[in-house]
Amino acid sequence: MNLDKILDEAIRLDASDVHLIPGNKPMLRIARDLIPVDGSKILKPEDMYEIYDYLVKGNVDKDEVFNTTRKLDMSYEYKDIRLRVNISLSDEVPIATLRLIKNELPSYESLGVPDIVRRMTYQPQGLILVTGKTNSGKTTTLNALINHINENQNKKILTLENPVEYKHHSKKSLIVQKEVGKGRDSLTFSDGVKNSLREDCDILVIGEIRDKTTMEAAIEMAESGHLVIGTLHTKSCAETIDRMINFYEVRDQASIKYLLSALLKLVVSQRLLKGTDGKLVLVPEVMVVDNIVAGIIRKEKLSVSEIEDAIQSNLEKGSIGLINSLAELFVNDRITLEQAKSQIEEKNIETLNRTIMQLKIKREK
Repeated sequence: MNLDKILDEAIRLDASDVHLIPGNKPMLRIARDLIPVDGSKILKPEDMYEIYDYLVKGNVDKDEVFNTTRKLDMSYEYKDIRLRVNISLSDEVPIATLRLIKNELPSYESLGVPDIVRRMTYQPQGLILVTGKTNSGKTTTLNALINHINENQNKKILTLENPVEYKHHSKKSLIVQKEVGKGRDSLTFSDGVKNSLREDCDILVIGEIRDKTTMEAAIEMAESGHLVIGTLHTKSCAETIDRMINFYEVRDQASIKYLLSALLKLVVSQRLLKGTDGKLVLVPEVMVVDNIVAGIIRKEKLSVSEIEDAIQSNLEKGSIGLINSLAELFVNDRITLEQAKSQIEEKNIETLNRTIMQLKIKREK
């Protein structure tokens, strides 16, 4: 089993992921399509055990984590390319997914992330969240933000990641990256956040807010005068607020709503679509938390539609509705109308059509 040859092909074809599953040929993810590695053979169970040994390299801690939890997240380096590796089990045989991390971070401007997100990193304290489903580009956006701060602000930045993907080097800022997990720099995200209070950092970056404990630690950090930037697996700005509140028991939700309304500065929710040119296109939804949004968060019953309406009516302050993003991408011939419609509910199709018409009229003037 020649894994090096598969990785060489993945690098040559600019694949984002490599999928290694027994009973299948090695597959590459290229611009959302799955393509078998040319000339490769179907993987057998014994190949997968060989790949496991090759990646883990006899590391006792990693082996123990895998045997205890039946999954393993780790980083791996091949020819100066960093890989994010996930190993799990299927039918008691290891399977692996390898994400290739580009050495050169794309510039913040080239990603298509709205400029308001960058500007918000100059806030002295508070909470900024980058959200989206798996494979929506959250990590790339997060690291582009870190790089921009590193190049333009004189801060101490502390990151907590599992695993560390992009390696940053101190520029104008001082940067410390910690890997989270058994046998690594910090056992858990919440441990890392709590300890960061003693490390005199200005900006804390949490690779993933997964649970109530980490959420509480992040809020405490923001409350104590730091800027906290984190990610959540949610598909919209409104769902992000709902998820955060639902980390807590009903009896505690009123107090957490009050804290969030005061500390949350911005949520960006992003999606990636395959554009008309075959390349991936970022579709952002941005919620700037002003007095109106803060008031909605504090209400006894959270209304998703109220939040969506508030985003739509707050465009002059930097908020961007999902429908606006989709309409603009369609008018600029970056995505098709069918793609735009597929991202929203049926009841919002008319609003999309109206927004597209308004944009076209504005262009013609």
